[in-house]
Amino acid sequence: MKKSVEEDVFIPLYPKSTVEDKSSLRSKFQERRFWSAVKLLSNVVLWDGIVQEDKVRDLGLSKLLNCYLLLNILNTPLGLDNIEKCNKVVACLPERWFQDLKGGSTLPELQNFSQHLLQ
Repeated sequence: MKKSVEEDVFIPLYPKSTVEDKSSLRSKFQERRFWSAVKLLSNVVLWDGIVQEDKVRDLGLSKLLNCYLLLNILNTPLGLDNIEKCNKVVACLPERWFQDLKGGSTLPELQNFSQHLLQ
């Protein structure tokens, strides 16, 4: 899993003006790479409970979400596309990671993502 995250994930960041045209090749390529990384995130978190939780959270949240997915989400204009991306990421996260949290708090690895959701 670590090798896949470190070597297989690539989401190019183009200027917003370049990807605003959803029919452009750059925009389509960036979107395919984003959704491929979301699928990898969902596969990584499936190992929760089998592999040590801290390893799964490190790969899934610290590396995939914070290093790749969040940059793309922040570069996506606010609107339905951004909401869909955020919903898909949230759907990947195991509920049990949030069971012991106090109201209004989140996992440390999700601070930046949470700030984006609040906006």
